[in-house]
Amino acid sequence: MADVLVPPTALPVAPQGSRASGWYGLVFLVATEAALFIYLLFSYFFLASQAPGPWPPSGAPPILSAAVNTAILLASSVTAVWAQRGIEKGSSGRLIAGLSLSLVLGAVFAGVQVHDWMHKPFNPATDAYGSLFYTITGVHIAHVAVGLFILACLILWAALGRFSARRHLHVTVGVLYWHFVDAVWLVVFTTFFLTPRLG
Repeated sequence: MADVLVPPTALPVAPQGSRASGWYGLVFLVATEAALFIYLLFSYFFLASQAPGPWPPSGAPPILSAAVNTAILLASSVTAVWAQRGIEKGSSGRLIAGLSLSLVLGAVFAGVQVHDWMHKPFNPATDAYGSLFYTITGVHIAHVAVGLFILACLILWAALGRFSARRHLHVTVGVLYWHFVDAVWLVVFTTFFLTPRLG
């Protein structure tokens, strides 16, 4: 039986960007998770409109810590974009450095959030406001935890040489999820910390 000679060629690169199935999977995931937050925030504003007394009952929460924490989370998105653009140019070192910064900043955000939870003058059982505050910010922190896990996985895979300028869909999708987490926090921050001050 004659041997068949197959010329050596590089394996095809999977579709990147909006042509990839992973991209559409994330888009639909973000849509369903965004709907969850919309339902929760609708509950907040509905109860606020029906409240017989002041809303929030204990007054507007202190804003300084939350504002600094918001800046930290936004900075983590900037470093994630920097990392993604690095791998698009073939720089694995920049990818690892940028994602590591995002991971650290995200962990700081989560730590400050938990610290603030422990020092609120209310708890989930105090009233409807307290229940909604802890539920909505708690669901957000759960998404932050998932995002931190994704960033950690991307850093590990980058260290193992899994990504290149042509093959980095996982990075694109992971960074997009992290941006979603940041965008949701901006809405949550506006809801709980800014709207009470706008009357």
